[in-house]
Amino acid sequence: MSTEAKKGALGFRADTPGERFFNGLIAENPTLVLMIGMCPTLAVTSSAINGLGMGLATTFVLALSNAVISALRKTIPGTVRIPSFIVVIASFVTLVELLMKAYVPALNQALGVYIPLIVVNCIIFGRAEAYASKHGIVPSFFDGIGMGLGFTCAITVIGLIREFVGAGTAFDVQILGEGTVVPGPVGAFLSGYQPISIFIQQAGAFFVLAFLIAIMNKIKANLASKGKDTSKFGQGCCSSSEEKAADKILEDKKAGKEAE
Repeated sequence: MSTEAKKGALGFRADTPGERFFNGLIAENPTLVLMIGMCPTLAVTSSAINGLGMGLATTFVLALSNAVISALRKTIPGTVRIPSFIVVIASFVTLVELLMKAYVPALNQALGVYIPLIVVNCIIFGRAEAYASKHGIVPSFFDGIGMGLGFTCAITVIGLIREFVGAGTAFDVQILGEGTVVPGPVGAFLSGYQPISIFIQQAGAFFVLAFLIAIMNKIKANLASKGKDTSKFGQGCCSSSEEKAADKILEDKKAGKEAE
């Protein structure tokens, strides 16, 4: 295998804990690069706290379900692979939902049905199928953490921008507009701000998401113009030529059996 094939999108050696961690944060950020998991991204980001809570809950489920699925990958029959993944993911979602009801009931109520719907979040199921079921426990665990924190950072920033522009608050602290906590002349100036309420409505999520994706695309273009290799950004699970070749072999074998 060539040296290039051993490297991930950010130049780290492929499938190491560090490579998996930063890969999910940047190169395969689920929200801003892969653009998956859009339902909670658009629905729960009316405030930074909601985004942070949803992101951390998803990270918890991602990391632990990846580790368990990786540990069981050689014992789960292919015929029941998908149902087995769902059972593992649903178990951790139930655990995180019970913990949130016990310790942060207000946040749990604010997020509502989107906590149990983590079970069908395509980020979690996608990583289970595309990565954890094919790799070791340690890289799978860090893949879950990286993807989860990448998702968390993205939706928290989206929620913060929407909340700040649409209500003048940041993590429920009034910064702009009437009632600002900023004292003195600066506070008097900031109190005159009129919130743009559309940003905390459904349309605001699309505006902010499009803006952040445009920034990410600009960063990628700048890296490419400086001679950096950005070909592996957003490639999902197919990060190495070996995996592509293995998939091709499996497809050929399957086609041969069907022909017989």
